Amino acid sequence: MADAVEKTFDIWALNGRAEKMQKEHGKSVVSFLKNVQFDKPFTFLDVGCGNGWVVRMIAEMKLCKNAIGIDKSGIMIERAQKQSQNKKESFIHTDIEHLSDNRNFDYVFAMESMYYVDSVPTALEKIHSVLNPGGMFFCGTDFYSDNRATANWSETLSVKMHLYSKKEWITMFEDAGFISISTMHITDVISEKQWRRELGTLFITGMAV
Repeated sequence: MADAVEKTFDIWALNGRAEKMQKEHGKSVVSFLKNVQFDKPFTFLDVGCGNGWVVRMIAEMKLCKNAIGIDKSGIMIERAQKQSQNKKESFIHTDIEHLSDNRNFDYVFAMESMYYVDSVPTALEKIHSVLNPGGMFFCGTDFYSDNRATANWSETLSVKMHLYSKKEWITMFEDAGFISISTMHITDVISEKQWRRELGTLFITGMAV
C-alpha cells in the first residue's frame, strides 16, 4: 500500500509539480555538478529521480556507462520512462531501502529526497553499501534547520520529513562510514527569495570505503 510520501509524489507527477521541481532545482543542481570531475567511465544512481531529468542529463555524458533513477512514485517513474531517449538510462519503481545492495555505482545523487525516507541513517548506510570503494554520494537539500525559511515545509505538505542541521548531516555521513566529507552551499544571487540568495541549497558529499 502506498504511503503518504508516495501518494504525494503521485499527485505531483499528475499536476505538473515534477516539472516545476525540475525548474526550481535545476540551477543549483547544474551549478553543483559542474564542480564534479567525471574523468573516467562511471555508473550513476539518482535517488528520488522524479521525472528523470538528472538521469537524462548524466546519461548524455560520454563517460557515463549507465544511469539509473529510482523513485517511490510509480507515476513519476512512468513519466521518466516515457521521456527516456538514451539506452544508458533506466528507471525503477522502488526506494533506496529496497534497492539491491550489491556494489554497482561510482556516483549516487539525491536532490530533495533523503529527508522523506523512513530513517536517514539507515538510508545513508544503504547508499554506502551500493557504492563502489572510492565512490561518491552527493546529497542536496533545501530543507535543513540552519535554513529557517524552509522549516515549516513538513507542516505545509502534511508529510513526515526529517529536519537536520548541517552539522547533524555531517555526523550521520560519518556514522554511515563515509570519509572525505565536505559541504557546499549553492546560492542564487538573483532569486527573489532571501534564503536562496544567502543560504541556498546545502550539498553534502561523502566518499565510500
